Amino acid sequence: MHDELVRQAQGGDAEAFDTLARMVGDRCLAIAVRILRDLDLAEDAVQSALILAWAELRALRDPSRFEPWLHRILTRACYAEARRRKRWSEGLRILPAAGAYGPDDYLTVDDRDLLERAFRRLTVQQRAVLVFHHYLGLSIPEAAERIGIPVGTAKSRLHHAIRALRASVDADARGTASQERLA
Repeated sequence: MHDELVRQAQGGDAEAFDTLARMVGDRCLAIAVRILRDLDLAEDAVQSALILAWAELRALRDPSRFEPWLHRILTRACYAEARRRKRWSEGLRILPAAGAYGPDDYLTVDDRDLLERAFRRLTVQQRAVLVFHHYLGLSIPEAAERIGIPVGTAKSRLHHAIRALRASVDADARGTASQERLA
């Protein structure tokens, strides 16, 4: 079904592309939110990615590779949004809206907050590898292909991201324990 819609869209059928965008849009938004940790920025990144995908769709040689191709474009759009946010919001702290990331039934609020703080401390490139590998369940080579980086780079970013997450969670946990002793 995807392949035929891609072929039709490559032929200039805007309705076919609209159908494709609706089919993959929610998943793209979920990926972007997890990479950027901000719903508004994620929506902007998805919109940018879909506009670029429509403009560049004729360059896609294999219609069956549409979704990985789109994910690569989406990842670059997330990187651009992160750079723009950093440039325009130096020193500005944005508080997330409640429920923007969906509920996690197995984590307590404290655990979620701790993990969210740790995740925000990662670079956007590290977050991208974690999202594609752990959230989408892709192998490291598949994640590297979707992001558009070499496998070795993906392995390195994943390794450093996990180490940074652990260090951040441990540091926050130590800080919380020392605050409780003082109270």
